[in-house]
Amino acid sequence: MENITKIVKTFFITTLLLWITIFSGCSSEKKELYIYNWSDYMDENLVKQFETENSCKIILDFFDSNETMYAKLKAGAAGYDIVFPSGYMVNVMSKEGILLKLDHSKIPNLKNLDEKYIEFSLDKNQEFSVPYMISNTGIGYLKSKVQENFEPSWNIFADSKYKGRMTMLNDMREAIGAALKYLGYSINTTNPVELEKAKNVLIGWKKNLAKFEADQYKNGLVSGEFYFSQGYSGDIFQVMTENKDIRYAIPKEGTTLSSDNMVILKSSKNVELAYKFINFMLDGKVSAQNIEYVHYLAPNKEAYQYLSDDIKIDPAILMPDHVLKRCEVLIDLGKENALYSKIWDQVKSAK
Repeated sequence: MENITKIVKTFFITTLLLWITIFSGCSSEKKELYIYNWSDYMDENLVKQFETENSCKIILDFFDSNETMYAKLKAGAAGYDIVFPSGYMVNVMSKEGILLKLDHSKIPNLKNLDEKYIEFSLDKNQEFSVPYMISNTGIGYLKSKVQENFEPSWNIFADSKYKGRMTMLNDMREAIGAALKYLGYSINTTNPVELEKAKNVLIGWKKNLAKFEADQYKNGLVSGEFYFSQGYSGDIFQVMTENKDIRYAIPKEGTTLSSDNMVILKSSKNVELAYKFINFMLDGKVSAQNIEYVHYLAPNKEAYQYLSDDIKIDPAILMPDHVLKRCEVLIDLGKENALYSKIWDQVKSAK
């Protein structure tokens, strides 16, 4: 009888331990959300906050250009839930049928979007995408190297006084676009005469440039190697704390305005969690914290009240109407992109 009792107890304990193991294993299996984003483009504390609030795990992967991201997806990369393409790439991806058409009832915080900036969106009704950050391209410069009456203009690159101390972006649409804006033309023109004039202006500027540079120019501003650099607003704002002499300005002729967006892939394996993440990022306080981190503008009117005074008064982030009127959004020109590629090749090979 005693042996039977021991056997029963042993069986009971073993069974209990088995069930504990099973249930503890289930509880530790967190849902995973795979996000494909630009690097250093989101406050990591917000990622941790979302993971805690939703008992999930976020896996981040990064790309350095829209084209790299698109090529990877087209090559069959699977597993991503949310991707952050720029406006023109949203159009390309939606036409390819790889984006989920959004159910707005699952994103109640869409009401926080600032209509003033939505006008610049290529998906104005958020059919496939939700605006994440708005940025502009301008000129980062060292204040000590300019005169008191300095008026920012793209033509600063024509000033041979700064030869070898200036850079422009190694991006054909941005660089050619600056020349087009200086001449008073649209950054999306396909007029061969206008593009030829822009080419000649850019070749003239090139003679004074240290190089065309898209990655290290901001470090060059910090070190004082460069005095003037065409650059992205957020990039330059991020290094201002490292060198108090750095300033940022939008040229008087106008510039490019771009929007990066959150989209859900049709192949997403965790659509509901993806919706929750997008809605989370549209919360006013969350959005404000993210703006302070990346130094770009999330077009979220509920967020503005929580921003620091430095951000609120910076016209390069919260752009006033008269600045916005001079801005344009780069659009995908399809086959006409070949016109820009030809000019870019001629600019790069020019002596």
